[in-house]
Amino acid sequence: MDSSLLILLKLLLSAFLGIVIGIERELKHKPLGLKTSVIISVTSCLLTIVSIEAAFMYAETSTNNRTDPMRLAAQIVSGIGFLGAGVILRRNNDVISGLTTAAIIWSAAGIGIAVGSGFYYEAALGAGLILFSVQVLPYLITRIGVKKLQGKEMKIRLFLEDPELMTTIIARLKREDMVVKNLWIKDTDKQRVQIDVRLVVYDHVYITDIYHMVHDIKGVVRVEIDS
Repeated sequence: MDSSLLILLKLLLSAFLGIVIGIERELKHKPLGLKTSVIISVTSCLLTIVSIEAAFMYAETSTNNRTDPMRLAAQIVSGIGFLGAGVILRRNNDVISGLTTAAIIWSAAGIGIAVGSGFYYEAALGAGLILFSVQVLPYLITRIGVKKLQGKEMKIRLFLEDPELMTTIIARLKREDMVVKNLWIKDTDKQRVQIDVRLVVYDHVYITDIYHMVHDIKGVVRVEIDS
């Protein structure tokens, strides 16, 4: 088999496996999602290809050459993680953001190593697959993907005069095609009940609709929504 075709098949297979892992995480609404998994998978494959090919390439330069040509590249890969960690944030609604950006930072380092080592074809192909996973793949999932992959999380805080309303509100949210992930209940100092609900809603549901729906329920004193 031609070496270029073999490299293409390796990168495509790694992208496919990354998509499979990402879909599994997305179905459970975990921080590590589809795009992040594909980026990590493709870049890991790319760096492995570069490492193997470089070992054969540099071994032919001299019989006395015992230097590991990829030692510096290994340090770059591990060191770039500090930059990636700097863009990962935890928002007020307990949602983790910045994982895809961190993965892109890491993959950019991998592409730079590939180009610096002279593996232009591998670097270009890897970059193309990463851009596809970030720009095109989410659009395709939105248009033709399964419904569970189109959800987004939001947090609702309600203040109720009557604790009996909690069951009514949760049932109403479920009837409106929303998924209740977590529920926190707290008594306030004004003889009221505070409940924090973490929901998974879909693209056709607007925040304003959720606000009016919950606010119009008799006994709801205040509504706060964080998305």
